[in-house]
Amino acid sequence: MPVRQLPEQVVNRIAAGEVVERPASVVKELVENAIDASASRVDIFTDGGGRRRIGIIDDGSGMTHGDLALAVDRHATSKLDDEDLLRIRTLGFRGEALPSIGAVAKLGITTRHASEPHAWSLSVEGGLKSQIMPAALSQGTRVEVSDLFYATPARLKFLKTDRTEAEAIREVVRRLAMARPDIAFTLAGEERAPVTWAAALPGAAGRLTRLGDILGHDFRSCAIEVRSEREGVVVEGFAAAPSLTRANALGQYLFVNGRPVRDKLILGAVRAAYSDYLPRDRHPVVALFVTLAPQEVDANVHPAKTEVRFRNAGLVRALIVHALKDGLAREGRRTAANTDGAALSAFRPSFAARPTNWDWRSSPAYPVRPSFEGAAATALAEAGQAAFDVGAPTADVRFEAQPFADLLDRPLGAARTQIHETYIVSQTRDGLIVVDQHAAHERIVYEKLKASLAKNGVQRQILLIPEIVELDEATVEKLLARAEELASFGLAIESFGPGAVAVRETPSLLGKANAAGLLRDLAEHMAEWDEALPLERRLMHVAATMACHGSVRAGRRLKPEEMNALLREMEDTPNSGQCNHGRPTYVELKLSDIEKLFGRR
Repeated sequence: MPVRQLPEQVVNRIAAGEVVERPASVVKELVENAIDASASRVDIFTDGGGRRRIGIIDDGSGMTHGDLALAVDRHATSKLDDEDLLRIRTLGFRGEALPSIGAVAKLGITTRHASEPHAWSLSVEGGLKSQIMPAALSQGTRVEVSDLFYATPARLKFLKTDRTEAEAIREVVRRLAMARPDIAFTLAGEERAPVTWAAALPGAAGRLTRLGDILGHDFRSCAIEVRSEREGVVVEGFAAAPSLTRANALGQYLFVNGRPVRDKLILGAVRAAYSDYLPRDRHPVVALFVTLAPQEVDANVHPAKTEVRFRNAGLVRALIVHALKDGLAREGRRTAANTDGAALSAFRPSFAARPTNWDWRSSPAYPVRPSFEGAAATALAEAGQAAFDVGAPTADVRFEAQPFADLLDRPLGAARTQIHETYIVSQTRDGLIVVDQHAAHERIVYEKLKASLAKNGVQRQILLIPEIVELDEATVEKLLARAEELASFGLAIESFGPGAVAVRETPSLLGKANAAGLLRDLAEHMAEWDEALPLERRLMHVAATMACHGSVRAGRRLKPEEMNALLREMEDTPNSGQCNHGRPTYVELKLSDIEKLFGRR
């Protein structure tokens, strides 16, 4: 078959396949155009999951007659001042969205610029433009897209149900709304009730308000503000406390210069930052905003602009890890259990229906008749009250001298008793605290082990006979390039010819380690995340296991001085709010909340 030039309509439909994957892609491109037009409000309406109709209305700057005529031509854009693609300051810049949408759907645009006496409208069907006609519109732009993929019917077979497509649209709008809290968004459609996110105030408070509106009250109540800056790169945002987790990484959002992107960089960095707090099968909820010079990031690596490439990816990753770790350490004792009503709800009294044959005279509170004339009746039946005698607490300090005032003023208060040989109850000035002694001591021992490893280094064991591991040459090069980093964790490797690595030393903490399996895990992880996290995590896992077995076990009776000493160590230990498995180490109940339980407030 000879080589031939494809017709323009076919070219446009091929290009549309890259940009317009589904209805959510159309919404993303059109809302980004509205944001680039300096809109302060964007309204989105969909019907049939976006398949039948998509409507976008904004109050932005609009377009003139001449701009509208060019806007639906391929590679025509108003967002590049020059031809430098390394200084992109807008969300859109390729000039492909409108012509791609017009090539596969029926597109109608009505717009009015402040310099024009009235609005203008233009329609495109299957890539064919109509004449520009006068129209009525007070301000901004209105874009209508109907019968999506009518020009390419084969694409319709690959769309999901209307509800699924509507949910994809909702997720796109949510991400754009998180990126721009200063813009009001309204999303309406047949599939769901309309939702409106009002414009928020500038600054961190406004950003948290918008994130709370989208991610929910749970995120807002346990969000930790994070920030880190170096060499002109700023990482800021909010991360949820380790007590709020998800079963997948879909709750992790990254924005680069206001652009929502999906990047493995954030997944690896967040995983590293939370490695001390969460089990491997749980994922935190974070929203991070990276701001840097436009020339330091390449946004032109994906047709839909959902991926970016950093000039210095290592710096960005290090800043993300530092910002998250710093914020988590600062709020180390903060958990959802002592910041929301989860613990209080467990104390709510639930009254069971009284049986129909209930005899009030069988109640332990039934007064006993006097045994002789004129004798004072006893207040309560002594025999009945014996039912409430459950024995003394495991350890009790109530009858000791009053605790020093400074203990009551400490964050975790003064120990009062131990119950079930597992939980320590302490008193503060304004409430009480229940501590899980095993979980708390586990964190203390683990942090001491980590500090010892950092101070004295990882102890190594020299192999009597070096183990030779055969891998492909590209993998060997990656491992050898990180040899110094691996050596800091106690793994000494060196080249052993093409396609092979000699392992001479392994971390003694790992005992009799399978060097071949460890190196393959490292190679696979570095190929995906560009980091040596498996080795570090394996060492920390061993340290966590040692901490778990070496800590105070549940069921051990503690003396009053031991309980207070444990509380003081918790106050001095970073990250003491959670154990190594992500569970809270204590629950705090404020006196005001307890009074509410008993109707005193």
